[in-house]
Amino acid sequence: MVYRFRVVLDTVEDVFRDIEILKTNSLEDLHNVITQSFGFDGTEMASFYVSDDEWSQGEEIVLFDMSEGVSKVRMMNETAIEDVFSQSNTKMIYVYDFLSMWTFYVELADISEQAEGVDYPNLMYVHGQLPDSPPDREFEAEDLGGDEYESEFQDDLDIDDYDNLDFDENWN
Repeated sequence: MVYRFRVVLDTVEDVFRDIEILKTNSLEDLHNVITQSFGFDGTEMASFYVSDDEWSQGEEIVLFDMSEGVSKVRMMNETAIEDVFSQSNTKMIYVYDFLSMWTFYVELADISEQAEGVDYPNLMYVHGQLPDSPPDREFEAEDLGGDEYESEFQDDLDIDDYDNLDFDENWN
């Protein structure tokens, strides 16, 4: 069976690639096709993240094991595409180059039979050009209750008034 994916770069402009790959190929094979089809050299760290329909980031599947044996990690080269994608699990997030944070949405579009005379993986369609740099990420903290939250942690202690700081009284 052949899995057809749309890989969309998380950017303002529409930039995506449609890729076909065999279900028995590994996520490392998919990683290689994605990097090549977007024009990367493929030498940077990368990870896939299991995702749900709202694109929430779940379990990480890594290209290289950096855990030094501390924890068990899933590796791309040991994970078949058919083991993470199905008709009910169609989405993953792919991050390439953790310094630049190129972020892609990988969505399974179709599962079909192999076509005669087609070599897989197969880059089916290209739309848009990769920008010179990845889009800036805006990380916003969750509003934790405004003034009520702030007042909970205010203790009227003047840390610049050294004469009135009592070591025993203010020691945690």
